[in-house]
Amino acid sequence: MRRFSQRNSLVTLSDINITPLLDLAFVLLIIFVITTPLLEKGLDLQLPSGGLSDSPKLDKHDIRTVEVSPQGYYRLDSHAMSFAQVVQRLVSDHRSNPNLVVFIRGDENGKYKFVADILNACEENGIKRVSFRTDPRPRQ
Repeated sequence: MRRFSQRNSLVTLSDINITPLLDLAFVLLIIFVITTPLLEKGLDLQLPSGGLSDSPKLDKHDIRTVEVSPQGYYRLDSHAMSFAQVVQRLVSDHRSNPNLVVFIRGDENGKYKFVADILNACEENGIKRVSFRTDPRPRQ
């Protein structure tokens, strides 16, 4: 009696080993979990304290957030831009959406000039809904 037939050596393996595929999926999951918070972070700002949290809820499509670093760098909705590009984008967005609200996040140790430039540009172009963002005071 033969233990091994010649026919068995010619038969291809019909099972797929999914262990390497699962390893790859877990590695990708870990990479995305680690990098997602880093991608969502804007400028490293220290907002001044004070003010209250927003009471009326706004539609997120109506909000544009301008971040101003202490060195005078601007970011509009997490995209680095020059001052002229920020103003141009805000004006075009305001024309297409009159309910636009501009959130200005300025560092508490930065120069007021950079924040005032954004505020003046909004006022000159008819954008009336502007909000300065702060770290809210704790409720007592």
